[in-house]
Amino acid sequence: MAETKTAAYICKGCELGVRLDTAALAKVATKSGKMNIVREHDFLCSADGVAMIRNDIDNEGVTHAAICACSRRAKTEAFNFPTIAMSRGNLREGVIWIRPDTEEARETTQEMAEDYVRMACAEVKAMTVPPGNQKTGTVKTLLVVGGGMSGMTAALEASKAGYKVVLVEKTGALGGWAARLHKRVPTREPFKSPEDNGVADLIARIEADANIKVYLNATIAKTDGAPGRFKVEIAVESGGIAQEDIGAIIQATGFNLYDAGKLPEFAYGKTPNVVDQAGLEALARAAAAEGKPICRPSDGQPVKSVVFVQCAGQRDASGTHLQYCSGFCCNTSIKQAMYFKDSNPDIDTVVLFTDLRTPGNGEDFYRAAQNRGVIFSKGVVSQVVPNGNACTVKFKDLILNEDTQAEADLVVLATGVVPNSGVNIEAVAAPAEGDGEGGEGDAPKEVVATIKPESILNLTYRQGPDMPQFKHGFTDSHFICFPYETRRTGIYSAGPVRRPMDIAQAQEDATGAAMKAIQAMENAGLGKAAHPRAGDLSFPTVRLEGCTQCKRCTVECPFGAIDEDEKRFPLFNESRCRRCGTCMGACPVRVISFENYSVNTVGAQIKAVDVPDEFAEKPRILILACENDAYPALDMAGMNRHEYDPYVRVIPVRCLGSVNTIWITDALNGGYDGVMLMGCKHGEEYQCHFVKGSELGRYRLSKVGDTLKGMNLETERVKDLEVAITDIATLPQKINEYAELIKSFPPSPFKGF
Repeated sequence: MAETKTAAYICKGCELGVRLDTAALAKVATKSGKMNIVREHDFLCSADGVAMIRNDIDNEGVTHAAICACSRRAKTEAFNFPTIAMSRGNLREGVIWIRPDTEEARETTQEMAEDYVRMACAEVKAMTVPPGNQKTGTVKTLLVVGGGMSGMTAALEASKAGYKVVLVEKTGALGGWAARLHKRVPTREPFKSPEDNGVADLIARIEADANIKVYLNATIAKTDGAPGRFKVEIAVESGGIAQEDIGAIIQATGFNLYDAGKLPEFAYGKTPNVVDQAGLEALARAAAAEGKPICRPSDGQPVKSVVFVQCAGQRDASGTHLQYCSGFCCNTSIKQAMYFKDSNPDIDTVVLFTDLRTPGNGEDFYRAAQNRGVIFSKGVVSQVVPNGNACTVKFKDLILNEDTQAEADLVVLATGVVPNSGVNIEAVAAPAEGDGEGGEGDAPKEVVATIKPESILNLTYRQGPDMPQFKHGFTDSHFICFPYETRRTGIYSAGPVRRPMDIAQAQEDATGAAMKAIQAMENAGLGKAAHPRAGDLSFPTVRLEGCTQCKRCTVECPFGAIDEDEKRFPLFNESRCRRCGTCMGACPVRVISFENYSVNTVGAQIKAVDVPDEFAEKPRILILACENDAYPALDMAGMNRHEYDPYVRVIPVRCLGSVNTIWITDALNGGYDGVMLMGCKHGEEYQCHFVKGSELGRYRLSKVGDTLKGMNLETERVKDLEVAITDIATLPQKINEYAELIKSFPPSPFKGF
């Protein structure tokens, strides 16, 4: 093992040399930091500065370097030294840019800088260089489950990028719902008329593509493994099992229409003249095949009047039916109204809507329908009454604010969609075999009546056979930060299984999912982490001799990356791991760590800060800031020169879920006057990059109050703050308000101990 040699580099650029005494900082690195080599440079990120560091690595044997300059989020390409351990001391965004350039502020600004130098030196000495994941998977074949527009697009896009694809479709033909469409909503200017559904072209391209292997009448019987090394068993039509080695997976299993039979007030099933949108597509296709106009199902006579009922069983505030908008129904009704106008301009076509939404084509398609005589009326339908071969549609006119009715030969219900997501493992908290623990750590224990019993992926994860779902059944994905990514690393969702969308949106979604799946396969082959810490070579390790087998890490891991070995110890599946550190924060005996992020790397920084005694009237406040939202917000606050209190010391953490409560205890025992934790929003509209990390972290932090009371400290000394990356102006204000609160308390009684 190579001998450890440390170095600290102090930058003078970006006015650091003007605002700070860099010679004093170098002295701190030498005496307090105990670094073997300490150098100052006029512009450390310049070619000359980078060359100086590289020379020390190559010729001086430097193995650990503390770069004291700008934020760790800046100049990452310049300061890229993968063969050594490296920390960053944030002197620019974190010190001089958030402090006033006045003589009065110079002392506290210098103190901040000196502490950040100490912290950077302490952190890097507690780190080792990650050797990389030893269980790499090198398979570069993509599995796409679902042969509709989303699945076919994902397969073709991955093939165009040079990757092999296995496409599995449960029916006997590709195309999905789109194949049942007479025509589709226009996708290009001038958005005036419906266009060909495009399915035949995609199928022909897939059949001609040597990179794509198609299984029809097939389902996934078992999915085992991890990114780059999934083992998938496919149940084929003959009754046998085909096995495929897979690098990443895209679930594009689409949707089913909401059951119009649940809307008895609209007479669906009571008369054939009330159909849903899919039913009208079938009538239109049959009519086109026979060269006839669309006819009334009850007697086969041509339709002379048709009423389209929007939001039938959707956008329902009562919770009885679908609460959400399905995204494409308005455009679909406009398109279907044009079917009739194309056949006979004299056919009465009325669209009854509450809000008309036409994504993707602005108002052009809507205006084109108006110009062709389609009537749009704002109204809420209360009842459809069969009347022989016609129907009476009763509705409230929302413009005139009166009850009225319309007669129609045919009524078309826009009923919306329900995703085909598989088993809702959040609703079925099935115990893991033999341990009595719930599958997902935070999963509810009740069983919801609307469970979909049929698994799609049949995962061998201890958490359950499918991906978690949102409350409406859509496959869990990170809407804000990583739209296609789920809690199962290397497995992505795309199309209407992820959220309501039309064909154009679904194809765009599928393209994005294919690109992310390719990234996951490539990272897996290199032993690197997937999103959001893409490229990170570290992975969790555990000192088994100290493990108490409490199972908190296995249960709380948001990504199903931890199983148990035959002795009931945690068994880490590094390829599934996102490097969030939630397991590290969960561990009560602190035996889980990463080479470049551990209880020790953060603890060393906390202890490195110079905490003045109780007579100095200079409190110390620790901020543990999520690196994904809070820390970038602080950086941007500095870039915008928003000032905040000089007595705070910020340490970035990978996620609030990685915060081990020992850090809080150590800080308070060490004389810190307050601790502020900054994490992402959690809950249904979560923004946490690691999905459940901030929620789990906050649950743990809710127990800190008892510790504070036991230490005879005010509970307000520890504050949890929900931060979004956009809180650039408000975050410094909240820090200052918290600092003023801390200053109103007596100094910590633990100073000097």
